[in-house]
Amino acid sequence: MASSHSSSPVPQSNSSDAFFKKEMDTTKRFRPAQSLPDVCPKEPTGNFGVNLCDSPSLVADQHRWTIYHSKVNLPAALNDPRLAKRESDFFTKTWGVDFVDTEVTPSFYLPQITKEHFALYQQEITPREKVHERWKTICTPKDTFDRTLLHTHDKSRTDLEQVPKIFMKPDFALEDSLTFNAVLPWSHFSTAGGKGNRDVASSKLLQEKLSHYLDIVEVNIAHQISLRSEAFFHAMTSQHELQDYLRKTSQAVKLLREKISKIDKVMCEGSLRVLRLSLTRNNCIKAYNKLKLMATVHQTQPTVQLLLSTSEFVGALDLIATTQEVLQQELQGVHSFRHLGSQLCELEKLIDKMMIAEFSTYARNDLNRPLEDDCQILEEERLVSLVFGLLKQRKLNFYEIYGDEMIITAKNIIKQCVVNTVSQIEEIDTEVVVKLADQMRMMNFPQWFDLLKDIFSKFTIFLKRIKATLNTIRSVVFLVLDKNQKNRDLEDTLQKNLAKDSPLDTEVAYLTHEGMFISDAFSEGDLPPVAADTTSQRNTSPNSEPCSSDSVSEPECATDSSSSKEQTSSSVTPGGVEMLISDDMKLTDLELGRLANNIQELLYNASDICHDRSVKFLMARAKDGFLEKLNSNEFVALSRLMEGFILDTEQICGRKSMSLRGALQSQANRFVNRFHEERKTKLSLLLDNERWKQAEVPAEFQDLVDSVSDGRISLPEKKPAATEERKPTEFLIVEGQKYATVGTVLLLIRIILEYCQCVDNIPSITTDMLTRLSDLLKYFNSRSCQLVLGAGALQVVGLKTITTKNLALSSRCLQLIVHYIPIIRAHFEARLQPKQFSMLRHFDHITKDYHDHIAEISAKLVAIMDSLFDKLLSKYEVKAPVPSACFRNICKQMAKMHEALCDLLPEEQTQMLFLRINASYKLHLKRQLAHLNVVNDGGPLNGLVTSDVAFYTGNLQALRGLNDLDLNMAEIWEQKR
Repeated sequence: MASSHSSSPVPQSNSSDAFFKKEMDTTKRFRPAQSLPDVCPKEPTGNFGVNLCDSPSLVADQHRWTIYHSKVNLPAALNDPRLAKRESDFFTKTWGVDFVDTEVTPSFYLPQITKEHFALYQQEITPREKVHERWKTICTPKDTFDRTLLHTHDKSRTDLEQVPKIFMKPDFALEDSLTFNAVLPWSHFSTAGGKGNRDVASSKLLQEKLSHYLDIVEVNIAHQISLRSEAFFHAMTSQHELQDYLRKTSQAVKLLREKISKIDKVMCEGSLRVLRLSLTRNNCIKAYNKLKLMATVHQTQPTVQLLLSTSEFVGALDLIATTQEVLQQELQGVHSFRHLGSQLCELEKLIDKMMIAEFSTYARNDLNRPLEDDCQILEEERLVSLVFGLLKQRKLNFYEIYGDEMIITAKNIIKQCVVNTVSQIEEIDTEVVVKLADQMRMMNFPQWFDLLKDIFSKFTIFLKRIKATLNTIRSVVFLVLDKNQKNRDLEDTLQKNLAKDSPLDTEVAYLTHEGMFISDAFSEGDLPPVAADTTSQRNTSPNSEPCSSDSVSEPECATDSSSSKEQTSSSVTPGGVEMLISDDMKLTDLELGRLANNIQELLYNASDICHDRSVKFLMARAKDGFLEKLNSNEFVALSRLMEGFILDTEQICGRKSMSLRGALQSQANRFVNRFHEERKTKLSLLLDNERWKQAEVPAEFQDLVDSVSDGRISLPEKKPAATEERKPTEFLIVEGQKYATVGTVLLLIRIILEYCQCVDNIPSITTDMLTRLSDLLKYFNSRSCQLVLGAGALQVVGLKTITTKNLALSSRCLQLIVHYIPIIRAHFEARLQPKQFSMLRHFDHITKDYHDHIAEISAKLVAIMDSLFDKLLSKYEVKAPVPSACFRNICKQMAKMHEALCDLLPEEQTQMLFLRINASYKLHLKRQLAHLNVVNDGGPLNGLVTSDVAFYTGNLQALRGLNDLDLNMAEIWEQKR
């Protein structure tokens, strides 16, 4: 009833089934419902303009149907005829039982209602309630009316019970065949079989029954209306008053809406239109920038191909990486670019192959250019770009390509040097001798030595170039490593700053969440440094105009810069090449450090390669024993050249290479063996042909000895032939002493000095030379002992006898060698390592052996005279004449002995020798006198003996150098007990 008298100006449809349908604008028919806009938005968003356009307005849309005109008939919502029974709560029948237990969040727009809000109402209604209660006690209830009403209600219920229940069902519908058959049985309408009269009667009866049911229902309806007639007529009388109130209210609302509409047009519509146009403009700018970005991305492939044509691999890779990132962030989901990502990946793989091929070509060109004194880096900018690109793509094994090219180039250097040298030698016919190794073996030592020197010089320049190139590569690696370290330090600093500024960040985050601009909350001076920089780079005003039609707005620029994470910094290589290092180098410090170590190891490998190729070159020349046939000067020159090359490579590369040094040591050992065997054989031949006679000393040997006396153990340089020839001397003067020597010893001294000179020239063979020299000295000692003391010279040389002069000369030669042993020892000691000093004991053993040999020679001389004394004095008889023949013979032999020794041995040694001979003489004389029973009693026999002894003493002291000799002849007499 309430809904039928509604005053809402809703137009009704002409169709009968269009009840409660509202008229809708055709332009808005299919538009989805939008959320209500905020009346005063604090920060416009991207969809603000759409919301403003789509949402209905209470003011602007008052004259046409909107969603606010929709109404619901509350009784119809509460009384659902489809339900079999009433539910406890109408909310639960659709939304479930859980709806009752769900806590509803209080609305922000409705005030909290408390008891205080009903205080005024309670004050007004309390007196009325009291009056109502008083009137209830005064007015008696109408019991008769209630009883009549109860009786009528029971009667109507009894009448309604006569109506079948099927008519009362909520799902009653005659369209259903079962319901229709139940209400109107089909058998009542059948006319077959002569039963027509009875069926007609049944049909009439059914019609009367249905009419009766209808009358019962109408009577009950009329009765119900009569019961509520008073309330019905009261409502009808108050309807006119209610319509007047609604008409006045409608006019007031219409007037209010017109005023609000005018206010909307004057105050709000312009401002909202400005905001809407501003957002539309920003959206257009963003769309323009997005299209411009798409156009730029569309030009990526042609730009990459252009960069690749100029070998700008790093720029091409950066462009591909930036484009990939833009495709994943800014242009994600763009259908026209769906295949561009895979195409860029394939292009990136192609660039990897091109960079490796380009680096291989660069390495080949760098190592194969002419080897001159120029050690500059070939195209340093190109090298830096290639290395940087390879590092960016994590191709960390590119240095192996350079190592392979080094091996090939080292082989070609030796081959080219051999070809150039052979072409300059007319004696070598390249048509007959085809192989380079055979051509090289046909060279003599000077030619081959010059070739080796040329190879070493080329290798030195080769290593310097490699070092310069590898240093540039390592500098790029270290710059990237330094950049990573700076980035980590910067991140640590930012984290510390963020930790300090956390209260400000929290407030900024809150303001942003509430929809306020950061620039509205803080001035630029109040922001932290990082935030101030960021704020200064972006445009916070949505109404800012671009500089030109082609310019990109600052918010879009900020988007582009934030989408691309590649930040670059400038660095300069040691060669002065400036390069930009981006932050997208995904290499760890461990990988970069390992790569730097591998590059340094590659420089060591370059030195090893040069040494290995040099060793093979030496071994190819040494196949026919060429190096073993070199004389000492040639080998020393070769050794110095190789030692110089080894030191140069160590200085360039910073590490020792052992292959060439080992080959030199091997050749040195062979040289030492041959050197020693030659000199030992020479010494053996000299000793076998030595007649042990005093030899004249040429001037060159005296100069040789003099040079040793000056502290220089080296062979003197040969003086030019134009100088005046000096005559040889009889003795060799060594530190003021005269040494009578044989020719073999003179040559032996020269040989010893050659050993010492070899040690100076080839320090690596010091220990071997010491062993060989010790062997040589021992051989001379033993062989000379065999020839002189052992009388081997009688058979070897053909001497008739070994004279005392031979013995004395041999002793003096041994003394000369002993004189030089300490000097030789000091020379070797200065060139040995401290741990090798134990080898010097060989010189101590040799010195002892030589002293023993000298003592044996002295004993041999004394033994010769001892046998003579034994022979002569055994026949001595004390009788006249005086001096006796025995003593005259003894004095004669003593004079011959002195004559043989005095010019060979020093005076002190001669005196000591004759003292020993005199002691032997006294022993034999004393034994003979005792045999003859001659005593010192002053008798005639004693006188004769005294006269003979006086003759012996006088003759012996008359010899040169023996005049002060204390003979002590009193010992010949037996001492009286």
